[in-house]
Amino acid sequence: MYAQKPGAARSAVVLHVPHSSRTLTPAARGSILLDDAALSRELDHMTDAHTDLIAARAAAAATVTPWTHRNLLSRLVIDPERFPDEREEMRAVGMGAVYTRTSHGGRLRPDDPDHERELLAAHFVPYAAAFTRLVDARLSATGRAVVIDVHSYPARALPYELHSAGARPAICLGTDDHHTPPWLLDAARRAFADCGEIGLNTPFAGCYVPLKHYDRNPDVSALMIEIRRDVYMTEPGGAPTDGLPAVARALTALIDAVSGPAARPAP
Repeated sequence: MYAQKPGAARSAVVLHVPHSSRTLTPAARGSILLDDAALSRELDHMTDAHTDLIAARAAAAATVTPWTHRNLLSRLVIDPERFPDEREEMRAVGMGAVYTRTSHGGRLRPDDPDHERELLAAHFVPYAAAFTRLVDARLSATGRAVVIDVHSYPARALPYELHSAGARPAICLGTDDHHTPPWLLDAARRAFADCGEIGLNTPFAGCYVPLKHYDRNPDVSALMIEIRRDVYMTEPGGAPTDGLPAVARALTALIDAVSGPAARPAP
């Protein structure tokens, strides 16, 4: 399940909020081996809490309203940002498109290829198709699409992280060699300058681009915003703090900076 909120007809910006929900389907819950208390703790660790609120506030305040695509299900159902095949490096720790391991390496659900295919067919495929249609519509309407991925991450590394040795700045900007142009990265650095230290691709790297356009279409630009959770909330899984409005304002500033026709320099 997903929700799309329309933006301005002239906006090329798509806010993507993939990991803010704690909701599980009955079928997904039935396959998870954790009891309710352990599951709640796992959701605390793995949910990008309040990123939907940050995105909503930023979108409402933007001069040109962006389009928003939000995942209504927990990433413990399916993770829409993973590759659904062997290209996904997180499969090595049981966290491909369908997770089989917890954030601490324990067993989340049995290895069951049939159930994995069912979850992918029921949720991953329609989610990806809907997001692709949204990006295609922005391309058709404006000639470009700018995907801004809104995430958060814990102040202390969790055991599942493959690249936990790197810096953990207040704001991590995740980029892609083909889809993150310098003008977009520069705009993000300016927008988030007052939020604290900004890092590039540490501790998480990359950004979400529909597979239809991935490595193919330079008119689809993308950037991942990873906000360290202690900047705006009480960890793990707690309430927002006074830092949230500043982060939302910074995201608004980024949206405004990349929304206008002058945002992308002429080739």
